[in-house]
Amino acid sequence: MSAPTVTDATAPVGKTAQPRSLESRWTRWALAALLAATAAFWSIRLGRMEWANDFYAGAVQAGTRSWKAFLFGSSDAGNSITVDKPPASLWPMELSARIFGLNSWSMLLPQVLIGVASVALLYLVVKRQFGAVAGLIAGAALAITPVATLMFRYNNPDALLVFVTIAAAWAMMRGVGDGRTRWLVLCGALVGVGFLTKQLQVMLVVPGLALAYLIAGPVRLWRRIVQLGAAALALVVAAGWWVALVALIPPADRPYVGGSTDNSFMNLTFGYNGMARLTGRHAFPEGFMPPGGPGHDWHGFGSNAGITRLFSSTTGGQISWLLPAALICLIVGLVLRGRSSRTDERRAQYLLWGGWLLSTGVVLSFMSGMFHDYYSVALAPAVAALVAVGVTDMWARRFTPWVAWTLAGTAAVTAVWSWVLLGRTPEFAPPLRWAVLVGGLIAAIAVALTYGLRGRRLQRRIGLWGIGLGAAAAIAGPLAYSIQTVGTPHHGGMVVAGPQVAGSRFPWMAPADADGPGAGPGGHGGGWMGQPPSPALVAELAQHSSGYTWVAATSGANEAAGYQLATGDAVMPVGGFSGSDPSPTLAQFQQDVAQGRIHYYIEGHRRGMHGGSGGDQARRLDTEGGKIADWVARTFTAKSVDGVTYWDLTMRRS
Repeated sequence: MSAPTVTDATAPVGKTAQPRSLESRWTRWALAALLAATAAFWSIRLGRMEWANDFYAGAVQAGTRSWKAFLFGSSDAGNSITVDKPPASLWPMELSARIFGLNSWSMLLPQVLIGVASVALLYLVVKRQFGAVAGLIAGAALAITPVATLMFRYNNPDALLVFVTIAAAWAMMRGVGDGRTRWLVLCGALVGVGFLTKQLQVMLVVPGLALAYLIAGPVRLWRRIVQLGAAALALVVAAGWWVALVALIPPADRPYVGGSTDNSFMNLTFGYNGMARLTGRHAFPEGFMPPGGPGHDWHGFGSNAGITRLFSSTTGGQISWLLPAALICLIVGLVLRGRSSRTDERRAQYLLWGGWLLSTGVVLSFMSGMFHDYYSVALAPAVAALVAVGVTDMWARRFTPWVAWTLAGTAAVTAVWSWVLLGRTPEFAPPLRWAVLVGGLIAAIAVALTYGLRGRRLQRRIGLWGIGLGAAAAIAGPLAYSIQTVGTPHHGGMVVAGPQVAGSRFPWMAPADADGPGAGPGGHGGGWMGQPPSPALVAELAQHSSGYTWVAATSGANEAAGYQLATGDAVMPVGGFSGSDPSPTLAQFQQDVAQGRIHYYIEGHRRGMHGGSGGDQARRLDTEGGKIADWVARTFTAKSVDGVTYWDLTMRRS
């Protein structure tokens, strides 16, 4: 079979371009350079991230100690409770840690490799219909997106989610190309893996995937519908095996489903990780301490909801550098492809990425429940792809007046918006802001003038210089933010890329030294965790630890993870992630103590997600965790090490 070919996307309209091999030598070298540079860039100072998000690092540690914890995604090797997500994102990190031992590099390097694979896959998807240049632009745009740089160096689930959604787009575009059902089935299965990564968030890309095939699939409509049904069935099977496993195994033989109110994965899916994220109602379990302590409004997590959220102070610097350009490219691309045949694969890409961008963007913009700025990484592939295919299409038709002017306008809008974003961090590289603005506007003028100049050679030369200068101006801002992100250690659950922006959505988080333990990005605060446990406390916990299922118990998985990572032994996270899940109940805890399965109980004092202490949460008597803390305080004698109160559960009060 001969190698597939594409038409040169840069050829002027009306001229026949010479076919070229998709595997040309320069393409291979350019792709290799892009992937090597991305891997090297994202690996810089990776060890300084330490445990990154302790909550997930503790689960990774548990998965290296227990295959049961690996399977279910338990927070602790004793398998008392799971994290509040399915376990798929933990599996690559846990396998790496089992092979190489648990440390920062073994945990985070798989995330970097997943990111590099995402860049490569995006290149392949775009290149298939738009050529190697467009593919390289898309891959490079993804690699320099600040929030992508952060998440592909972090142990949150978002890295794997981005990868599997790009892989689903690759499979869908293969299906658009030849109409074979196997590609649709593969696409659905990949979306199913995404469900096991971050539940319903993966469904945000489904409208774009389905729209592309429903309109552009090369087979008859009834067959397209049947094939999409097969894709849906594959999704159910790929995700359903694990969901069925959790549902069918008796609760006594598996860990509690963290984040649920009734030990049900479906409750977690449609409750805490479903409607609560969208509407904000019941976003936290009963008894959850709001951020900042009692009386503080927790809705900072869902603030700025509305059409401008993605352009707002903090979120804008994560993802929106090329977002205006992507929206322009989507509109122009659909207009340019307006007279194409129904099965036009290039228009199918616009439909796929446009549907992805709009559906994901609308949900992220208007969700009023818990929102983190790093959620915007889900938009990064669509933004990168649309900019790549749109600019390539417009460049190929730059001799049409309105196209040339639109391309120039896109360069100008991107430069002005970068100028605005850089202005939000005035102390960060001040000259860059003006260099981007001036360079972008000069590039826009140069591109606009190419239509009016006589002589194709002069037009092409001026146009190339203009588009090159415009590209440099467009990438300068996000690249600078990404470089700052790589150079700054990030820890905890509320992390953002780039330098600190005035007007943070989380004012209760006091600034912290960016180089100190628990530091957030650019001094954004301590995040989920505070100082690590003192050596004296760790030594006390380690004494006589053998023979116990849990060396200690404490309120909340964030607090427990710190002790667990420091000691290397399982620590029971009473109440799970929030500290208020009904696991274990007081009766279950008392039974574990009576059976000698828990050695110590530690009062929470380290700063958690609420801005207060875990002890504040534990003292709420309307939660099981509060009842447990009260029973322990009344039944056992308190001791103290370095300001931390703990109880030896083998020694009752006389």
